[in-house]
Amino acid sequence: MGELGEGLSQYERQGFCSFHTPGHKGQQEFFNGFDFCGFDLTELPGLDMLHSPKGIIAQAQRRSAEIFGADETFFLVGGGTVGNQAMFLTLADTANRVIIERSSHRSVMSALVLSGLRPDYIRPIIHPEFNLPLGLDIGPGQLSWSDASACHVTYPSYYGTCIELEHLLTDRANLAPDIPVLVDQAHGSHYLGPLFPASAIKLGADLVLHSTHKTLSALTQSAMLHVKGSRVSRSRLRQSLELLQSSSPSYLLLASLERAGEYALDLSRWETMQEEVNKLHQIVGERFRILSQKDAGTYGIDCVDWSKILINTRPLGVTAPRCVKFLREEFGLEPELWDEENILFILGIGNTPEDIRRLTKGLEQLANNAPSLSLGSEGFGSNDGYDGSSSLFLPPQVLTPREAFLGKKRKIPLKESLGYIVGETISPYPPGIPIVVMGEQMTPEVLERLHVGEGRWQGWQGYESQTIWIVEEEKGIS
Repeated sequence: MGELGEGLSQYERQGFCSFHTPGHKGQQEFFNGFDFCGFDLTELPGLDMLHSPKGIIAQAQRRSAEIFGADETFFLVGGGTVGNQAMFLTLADTANRVIIERSSHRSVMSALVLSGLRPDYIRPIIHPEFNLPLGLDIGPGQLSWSDASACHVTYPSYYGTCIELEHLLTDRANLAPDIPVLVDQAHGSHYLGPLFPASAIKLGADLVLHSTHKTLSALTQSAMLHVKGSRVSRSRLRQSLELLQSSSPSYLLLASLERAGEYALDLSRWETMQEEVNKLHQIVGERFRILSQKDAGTYGIDCVDWSKILINTRPLGVTAPRCVKFLREEFGLEPELWDEENILFILGIGNTPEDIRRLTKGLEQLANNAPSLSLGSEGFGSNDGYDGSSSLFLPPQVLTPREAFLGKKRKIPLKESLGYIVGETISPYPPGIPIVVMGEQMTPEVLERLHVGEGRWQGWQGYESQTIWIVEEEKGIS
């Protein structure tokens, strides 16, 4: 076995309790009857074709549309990234701007490169106790619909907060009834029934992306794109997906998508987990700052998905990385992500009540051991690049992402980049929300954020050498 295979085997043998994606959590029951070698097939007689489905794939997609309430559903084998990109390529008028929240996933920014659309960013609202972009101000009159090709929003956020999507759709209906609303519901494919916020499909969005592998039982890299209504061209959407997706799609991924829809209808799994999450909040809620439904109505948050457990460790006086080290080593708990002061635990359909009880016990012991783990307040960073006025620093946009991508570039030392137009989109990963998008101007705030030292970055080719690509245009303000 090679190093990659051995690494996977070694990780599996450690027996971590998963609070990260994928949603199946390694539970074999979701794949009973799957022959992983035998099902790894191509477009053969009787097996249909993803890009021109008329048989079993077409039937499976129709069934998924029925389950999730869409007019039509498309299976994706390139993850949610393909879904976001296809949404933008589907838009007919690329000469206009598209309304986007600046805290979108980096795949949305890559969609801007492919489509050539000019973004009109919505500034996110930073929750001051978590120092994270958790909400948007999208009340009546807040968005300018004039000359917009579409509006794209994220619902829910990576951290489980939901914006007032219903109000946005009402605003659209009153002011710009022909403009499509596109929704990245990657982390909310499980929004079925009364346990969770309403699905964007049910609320009336035109295109809705589900990263079905994140919280449901589909295999990693599989997703769905749902269509509702007639504001977007189905023909252009099919052409866009054909451009973006492999001509040799994995039938294992397709079959897992079909089965994930059926399992999604079993809400009893979530009911038992919700009971344990409520107990978790009661037992450790006073020791940590935990995002909860009590935060609804504040900082642009309409509601909170209880299956995302976001914990801030500042009340303990212990940085999140030290807390994660303790939880992994002592209790075998593997979270989705963490920064200097927050830890995110994501539940999926494959989690069990026992998993949550294990997490509760681990958090209890963490709180009890906090004095011996603490480094004092100096262990925390300032505020991770956000300012104290609860708003995200937005670098000036000089070029569109496509213009910057195609422009002539050169590499310079990071410390000399102030005022230049950045030529790459740089994101801490996870969550994949860009610190700077190509085409934006380097500012002191962004430069400070990139100087934090250690980190897991996507899109930054010169991280180790502390260099950065800039577009060769006139230098802006410094």
